[in-house]
Amino acid sequence: MKQSLLLLWLLVSTTVLYAQKTISGAVTDKTKGQPLTGVSIIIQGNNNNGVLTDAHGRYQLKVPSKGSYRLQASYLGYRTYITTLQGSDAVSELNIPLEETGLFVQPVEISSLRAGKNAPFTTSSLNAEDIKKQNLGQDLPLLLNQLPGVVTNSDAGNGIGYTGLRVRGSDITRINVTVNGIPINDAESSGTFFVDMPDFASSVNSIQLQRGVGTSTNGAGAFGASLNLSTNEFRDKAYGEINNSYGSFNSWKHTVKAGSGLINDHFTIDARLSKISSDGYIDRASSDLHSFYTSAAYISKKTAIRLNVFSGKEKTYQAWNGVPEALLHTDRTYNSAGTEKPGAPYDNETDNYQQDHYQLFLNQEINSRLNFNVALHYTKGKGYYEQYKAQQLFADYGLSSPVINGLPVDTTDLIRQLWLDNDFYGTVFSVNGTGQKLNWSLGGGWNRYEGGHYGKIIWAQYDIDKDHKYYDLDAVKTDFNIYWKGEFKLTEAVRLFADLQYRTVRFNIDGFEDNPTLIQHNTYNFFNPKAGIYYYLNTSSQLYASYSIGNKEPNRDDFEAGLTQTPKHENLQNVEAGYVFRNNRVNVQANAYYMYYKNQLVQTGKLNDVGAYTRTNIPKSYRVGIELQGSVKLNEVFTFGANAAFSQNKIKNYTAFVDNYDSGVQDTVHYGNSNISFSPSVVAGYTLTARPVKGLDIDVIGKYVSRQYLDNTGSKERSLNGYYTNDVRLRYSIPQPLFKELGLQVAVNNIFNRKYEPNGASYTWIEGGKLVSDNYYYPMAGTNYMVGLTVAF
Repeated sequence: MKQSLLLLWLLVSTTVLYAQKTISGAVTDKTKGQPLTGVSIIIQGNNNNGVLTDAHGRYQLKVPSKGSYRLQASYLGYRTYITTLQGSDAVSELNIPLEETGLFVQPVEISSLRAGKNAPFTTSSLNAEDIKKQNLGQDLPLLLNQLPGVVTNSDAGNGIGYTGLRVRGSDITRINVTVNGIPINDAESSGTFFVDMPDFASSVNSIQLQRGVGTSTNGAGAFGASLNLSTNEFRDKAYGEINNSYGSFNSWKHTVKAGSGLINDHFTIDARLSKISSDGYIDRASSDLHSFYTSAAYISKKTAIRLNVFSGKEKTYQAWNGVPEALLHTDRTYNSAGTEKPGAPYDNETDNYQQDHYQLFLNQEINSRLNFNVALHYTKGKGYYEQYKAQQLFADYGLSSPVINGLPVDTTDLIRQLWLDNDFYGTVFSVNGTGQKLNWSLGGGWNRYEGGHYGKIIWAQYDIDKDHKYYDLDAVKTDFNIYWKGEFKLTEAVRLFADLQYRTVRFNIDGFEDNPTLIQHNTYNFFNPKAGIYYYLNTSSQLYASYSIGNKEPNRDDFEAGLTQTPKHENLQNVEAGYVFRNNRVNVQANAYYMYYKNQLVQTGKLNDVGAYTRTNIPKSYRVGIELQGSVKLNEVFTFGANAAFSQNKIKNYTAFVDNYDSGVQDTVHYGNSNISFSPSVVAGYTLTARPVKGLDIDVIGKYVSRQYLDNTGSKERSLNGYYTNDVRLRYSIPQPLFKELGLQVAVNNIFNRKYEPNGASYTWIEGGKLVSDNYYYPMAGTNYMVGLTVAF
């Protein structure tokens, strides 16, 4: 903390203040004369010094009092307004009429799912500029690290490769993720693997994170949050951009983007090509990632048709096992993957996967108050992870033991590949109506997943048929949902919100690798209602409150518990209440939440029918907390933003199952109100931004996460220490006449070289009458850096 304060003081003491004056006015529709709310007003070249128009279309902005500057007003569906003003002019009032483009560019497939400005839910958003200023190659979850209640981790230790995300203690399998309204979560595990979408952040123009159940969305139910990513940005001017960055651990990022702008008043084409590579902080935790994104659109006055095709291909050396506790302080980059091979570790203990996405959208305006959209989507995923396994029983692979020199040989070293070959396809839709009193959406989707699981042996110490397939299992999952959500304007100050969703899921699993005869066919029918109120105290202050119910089916691995232990679905009741204050200088939000779970699935240590650990339904558990976030413009140079989340996360009457090696059975240990694993009671962060000269931004960033428990017993011996880290980011737009932008970015992460671990695992048993724990950790890198150069034209 002392170092952080010193750094802040140095920034303050070396800053030069520049004279400013205020300009204000109203922004209206040029034809209709109506005020426009939410118009972005900026000084070109300084996007961070911008404002949005209020409910009456008015704005107030600090501008230079000397020299010339260009003021820009932009709003979706309207032509961008740009004017050059002189600081010495006496202009203090500037009214801006915006002209409609005459094109249907509103992404209604997004607005039907996202929480609107009057929706009574807890949200945080990032725009394209927020994303760009930190996008130097780290995976997308790391870009969300400064949002309230968010904790991120990385298997490789530097944010490239496999990364994890938790919101309010809920992991990625409980976070609903959509891209342009299309579900992205894996249908079987409910997880989202951002490593399969390398550098996708470079194609995203806005992100909304809803914490809690949130509004109805497509795909698996949201049990911790909903993450909505939008790429369907309309750009009417041609552009090109090259981004290159290099940093610690031989990390590289190369990105090329280009767009045609509007062709013949109707067509646009956008494309991106990316490559990311890194050796990783952890030993051998290398990544080799490739991706592309293309989008072509036809846009007219009432119709928009868009085709998105994007793909990601990854090869990462496995770093899934963690560092044993005994080595954490002496060899914290240790990686056990590949070490079953005698001698040097196996050089291809890798994960290999390619995922191709196809999205086709039709947006149609019926009249000024009614529009609809329908989308078709298809995702093809195929890949495997490869392992060297020592002393494997032939019988475990459906093989007879060979006889060598007259004696049977029961085991062999081998190299195996575990394959996943899946197809995910379907449709989503919404009809959207607007009126003076009621805005509403009727939408939903039908999706089908077909997954093939098989394993094969590609090499063995003893003679085995090459590519011997030792299991081949299928799974099919269909998911249909329909929802109606509406916002009713009761008075000028009060908005009522209702959201009703019906969802049905059929999940057929025809066997598992370790239990091929276990057949699980289950159908679930869920009703997920939400209701809330949004109250305008005045133009700057609002209150909101909501009550929501969510339901979620078990994941694939949960069903391996056996027919006698088939898991129940989970149920969540969520109460959210908050206060929002916004003006041109201050932005504050405070909210409280209560999340009550029935039959939440958690690890208890219980063994399933094949002797593997399985998640078990626990009757009652809850999360309750307060979240604070805000920002303030301290003066013309400094802006300070901070957030903090305080919570209790408890299981009522928890029972743990512990292997007893002395007796050969499992013991049970009963607890009262125990802590839910990986749910810190405090998560906080801050960002101090300094703009000492034109074109230069300096961010000082801090993050604090309190103790996390590796299991649900609340044992300090099986926990992750709390940590506090600091980063510094610098962005400089270099003045020059050749390019639209020549930007330099520098990010120094963990500047005080803290040793910390945001993720881990624990295995506990009884031996010799004593409780023994085996803990594993996923360390993050010490001080590391990335340097990037952007050329835009």
